[in-house]
Amino acid sequence: MDRKFTDINIGKAKPSAIKERLNLIASHMCKQHKEHHQATLNTTQMFYRILHDMEEVAEQLKESFKARGIPTNQIFCEIDADRSVGILNILWYSISFTTRGNTRPQALFRNDNTPLFTGRILALNGDFQDASLDIQDQQYPDILKCEIASLFVPADTTTPAILKIKHLGNQEFHVNQIDAPKQFLLKVIEIICGGGIYHEEEIFDYEEE
Repeated sequence: MDRKFTDINIGKAKPSAIKERLNLIASHMCKQHKEHHQATLNTTQMFYRILHDMEEVAEQLKESFKARGIPTNQIFCEIDADRSVGILNILWYSISFTTRGNTRPQALFRNDNTPLFTGRILALNGDFQDASLDIQDQQYPDILKCEIASLFVPADTTTPAILKIKHLGNQEFHVNQIDAPKQFLLKVIEIICGGGIYHEEEIFDYEEE
């Protein structure tokens, strides 16, 4: 919160004082609104580039698997009608990307106490359209249970985008905004497809007699 809000003494509510305080609030929120609007536009443009790259990646993967004798019918991508969700299917994996949730100004904490307002592109483990995963209509923070990584996009196109990978905690990777869409897409694919799935087993806790 801006310090000027805390500097105002609480006293008798004179009309001039009320107007001054309300003007400060309006000015503060107007600044946030402008940054949010620009960040949202920038995020949407970057997301469209991810959707384009996703289709290109799917075709390249098909060629690579086909050359190895693997059927490619389970390699494809889907884009929803309003272009706010993209789903990439790679054999037994589904990865979803979405810009939904960018409905209000939200910022990343910075050490200099100057919040960085950004849009956010979420990468999720699973098919966004699969109702059994319970992620389609979820709001923050519930949807973050399925998060793989997030790409935070500032309003200023010359400011690097910030990539945060869930299992690495608060570590940040700064990527110039020209390269960010493809780098984000490839990193998420590497994280998901570079691992494996273990058989589920029920573990019994036997007490010693």
